[in-house]
Amino acid sequence: MVEIRDIRTHLSNLVAEAVEEAVRTGDLPDVAIPGPGIERPKDVSNGDYASTLPLRLARAALMPPLDVARAIVKHLPADGTLDPVEIAPPGFLNFRLAASYLQAQVDAVVSRGGSYADLTLGTGKKAQVEFVSANPTGPLHVGNGRGAAIGDSLASALAAAGYEVEREYYVNDAGTQTDTFGDTLYARYQQIFGREAPIPDDGYPGEYMAELAEEIARLHGEDYLRPEGEAAPADMSALGIELMVKKIGETAERFGVHYDEWFSERSLYEGEKPYETAMGILRANGQLAEREGALWFSSSELGEAKDNVVVRSDGRPTYYASDIAYHYDKFVRRGFGLVIDVWGADHHGHVSRVKTATRAVGGDADNLHILLYQLVTLKRGGEIVRLSKRSGDFITLDELIDEVGKDAARMFFLLRSPGSQMEFDIDLAVKQSSENPVFYVQYAHARLASILQRASEQGVTPEGGDVGRLTAPHELALIREMLRLPEAIEQVATTFEPQHLPHYAMTLATAFHVFNDAFKQAGDSSMKVITEDAELTRARLRLVQAAKIALARVLELMGVDAPERM
Repeated sequence: MVEIRDIRTHLSNLVAEAVEEAVRTGDLPDVAIPGPGIERPKDVSNGDYASTLPLRLARAALMPPLDVARAIVKHLPADGTLDPVEIAPPGFLNFRLAASYLQAQVDAVVSRGGSYADLTLGTGKKAQVEFVSANPTGPLHVGNGRGAAIGDSLASALAAAGYEVEREYYVNDAGTQTDTFGDTLYARYQQIFGREAPIPDDGYPGEYMAELAEEIARLHGEDYLRPEGEAAPADMSALGIELMVKKIGETAERFGVHYDEWFSERSLYEGEKPYETAMGILRANGQLAEREGALWFSSSELGEAKDNVVVRSDGRPTYYASDIAYHYDKFVRRGFGLVIDVWGADHHGHVSRVKTATRAVGGDADNLHILLYQLVTLKRGGEIVRLSKRSGDFITLDELIDEVGKDAARMFFLLRSPGSQMEFDIDLAVKQSSENPVFYVQYAHARLASILQRASEQGVTPEGGDVGRLTAPHELALIREMLRLPEAIEQVATTFEPQHLPHYAMTLATAFHVFNDAFKQAGDSSMKVITEDAELTRARLRLVQAAKIALARVLELMGVDAPERM
């Protein structure tokens, strides 16, 4: 039996064999043959898969598309996975999976369990997904939450596709913003001890800074106080950032995100000093130039609109220089074959020059994918909730988790493509009805679990269920939907568009609700999952067990819990 994850490849091979045989027998001319292009048809009534090969081959073959289609079908090898292939005008090949094949996949899903839908697409390849990476000068806010959901779910999909994946947070603990952060924190720290210490004009006025200062005072007392008028102690900034990164990590864990690496920007200038190595490569290639007292990367020679400063006139590296060294470190020093950076849309102008610099220092810029996501607008009671991080008047990710829960937050953030503007409806996210996507999907999983639990209490299990008894249209429709999960994972892992996961989850949940409700509406005792026919019951429970596995898997990929009861 063909593996679930290989069905499209299998169909492609069947068509390729048929074309080869048609050419050998003279039914088709010996011309360049495009790929079979096996795809899901938009209209499911046309079958499970379709190919437009006859249309694409007709001109080169000097034959009507329908004649090309007939020649291909004539030579298709006999195959147990398919019903007879249909030819449809103006030249489509429509494929329907045989009922016997669909039935067998129920056992296949159950046997693979939690590894169902795993792929080999990325086997042997190292991938890194770097996401959120907000400056550690404040707590994570709602916008960061969208980046976290996108990056983490994308990493999960890549792992399911076979990649060896690392999740990384880039800690901006070097540069001028850390100095400003330290000065603000020291002002707040002094205020605790009764001093009149104003917050710097360009400082961080949020209440969280006062809370951070209170924590330092609680841990260290007056150890960091200097005589009035003196600058902040040198290690105040580092201590504050350490505490803030800890808080960011705690928020990430609450959100279901676990980072494999917290990469310090400072490390680029220490130890093996990737910064010096990267700059040395550019210098050796003649791509650095000194002018106006600064050091410039001659990026215009590599296709950029202008050159870019990498070292300021005061001798301090720019953020761009750090990014060059960081991507050198990712590709060359650590050897990632695929790197995905998840950035806010305000970094759009930075994308091209980072890819150019990555290529210049020996990184594989073609495998550097920078995913930009738009900001989030919160709505409550139909009103927009305004966000303003700089003024301190912003909604933290912790506050959103407290209000709607981790699951609703993550799934809502994933529903729209990263590049789309997003309105997050808080009222909808807490609504316990089918209008709420996360409730709708989780309720389906809970119903699946409830059926299995009720059967178990009656002494009936799915073990040994004869899947050949699954012949009703709604049963086969549910199986068909389960079989789309490997394709959904492949789609996310190749397009880097994680919104396909929640959309798939909702269609799978709908297929189950239709399946389950069909029994309720029938009014016939034989038309239930648990019936007086023990063998039929076991077969249907086997399907319920498989559907539960598939739904739990997609929920897991989104970082959303799969509840046993609701």
